[in-house]
Amino acid sequence: MIRVYNTLTKTKEDFEPLQAGKVGIYLCGPTVYAQSHIGHMVGPVIFDSIKRYLQYSGYDVTWVVNITDVDDKLIVKSREQNISMEQLATEMTADYLTNLESLGVDQIDVMPRATEHMQHIIAFIESLVDQGFAYNVEGDVFFEVEKDEHYGHLSNRTLDSTQGEGGEAAARKRSANDFALWKSAKPEEPSWDSPWGTGRPGWHIECSAMSREILGEEFDIHGGGLDLVFPHHENELAQSACCHGKPMVKYWMHNGLMRAGGNDGKVGGRAEQDGGDDEQATVETKISRSRGAGGLADLIDRQSGQRIRFFLLKSHYRSTIVFSEAGIEETGKALTAFERLFERFQRISGKSFFELPIADNKSTGDFDAGECDFLLQVQKHRAQYLAKMDDDFNTGGAISDLFDLIRSVNRFIDQTSLESTDNADVTNGASLEQAMLTMRELTALLGIFINEQPEDDTMGEEQGLTEQLMQLMLALREEARANKDFATADRIRDGLLEVGITIEDRADGAQWHK
Repeated sequence: MIRVYNTLTKTKEDFEPLQAGKVGIYLCGPTVYAQSHIGHMVGPVIFDSIKRYLQYSGYDVTWVVNITDVDDKLIVKSREQNISMEQLATEMTADYLTNLESLGVDQIDVMPRATEHMQHIIAFIESLVDQGFAYNVEGDVFFEVEKDEHYGHLSNRTLDSTQGEGGEAAARKRSANDFALWKSAKPEEPSWDSPWGTGRPGWHIECSAMSREILGEEFDIHGGGLDLVFPHHENELAQSACCHGKPMVKYWMHNGLMRAGGNDGKVGGRAEQDGGDDEQATVETKISRSRGAGGLADLIDRQSGQRIRFFLLKSHYRSTIVFSEAGIEETGKALTAFERLFERFQRISGKSFFELPIADNKSTGDFDAGECDFLLQVQKHRAQYLAKMDDDFNTGGAISDLFDLIRSVNRFIDQTSLESTDNADVTNGASLEQAMLTMRELTALLGIFINEQPEDDTMGEEQGLTEQLMQLMLALREEARANKDFATADRIRDGLLEVGITIEDRADGAQWHK
């Protein structure tokens, strides 16, 4: 049974979707007024893995991520660049999609844009006005917060501690807590016709209208960062619940945010496996453009999308992610443990890990271990991994189990001398392949190692030269050892270690890796 932490109830609950076998997920996407930064990737990477796991668990999942393409920030930025709001939104959306693709986020089903749903937004506001939950003042329409007796339950706030938008419209509101559903047009701003005159929607109403249109009046999971709990999600919930007379969402899921600096910690460590509790501290220190977060494309070029994805998943999704490029570098070193195992498997079996089939559900991934101690251990690692994912999608804990599986497989290869052709055993080879099938199954659930990473021509040439130089170094070291010149052999080994290259002496010859 999958259990999910619900922000509304502040507890973990059994996951039981509204409609048996089907799941609807809505994740708040970006306001596309500038290039994406790494903070924008946290939610998509997490929910991409959540959707993969739900599908693997037998659910038919529809995942929606919206694009906010009309907003004050877009209007200001487009004026600064002397281009239309539409052109700016199109260019920045393209940047966002490119970055998602680089990080392997490919499970999104629908990406609605606010400007494409204006008629649905206006109809939603009309319904709120007709039912007495909203009011029009000279072309501005506000939601009357005091009409919602449950307002503040999601964010655990009282009316006294909440306050809506300020600015020119504040004086026209019945209460400072009320918030805008429709904003009357200002000169030279993008606008649409409505029953209240030309204008444009407020931010909160866009998500309520688009989620209803695609997923229905009530759906299973609404996701987003902790910074969206108030006011955005609180206001969404108020609008939708009042409009429809029913809860908007069954499970509210909020991921921890990202802050800059700090200690990086060990991959798979305890802090990364447990959900975070300090929600307010996370919100206050989040990475945003105002805190200097830059464009993401350059970071991807330096570090690779897969490395960044793994970095984001190695923490529990409710924990704060401490960002530093050094931390991503450390993640890259951890990934080499997988890569070295894949290379060992290919040397032994002649098969590429990336060509192994991927189990698409739990039953397909099941196997009979018989009385083989090694395969029983593999089954144990798999069961522990799946238990972590069942427990509120704990990717950090699941990754720790993957490293345990790597260690078990490497130990089995060493103990059975599978890399020595003279001692290779068919049964042991079959057991190794089953373990690697399990590794393929579990890594795919996280969206990592799906495909072999492509290399550009320059990188291929550099790696080819490096391989030639390393083979020369290994040959010189082997020659020194044969001549009993162990001082020279050790000097070669230690010198390579100083620059981050490790030599492993194996039965079939020395191997090197970074």
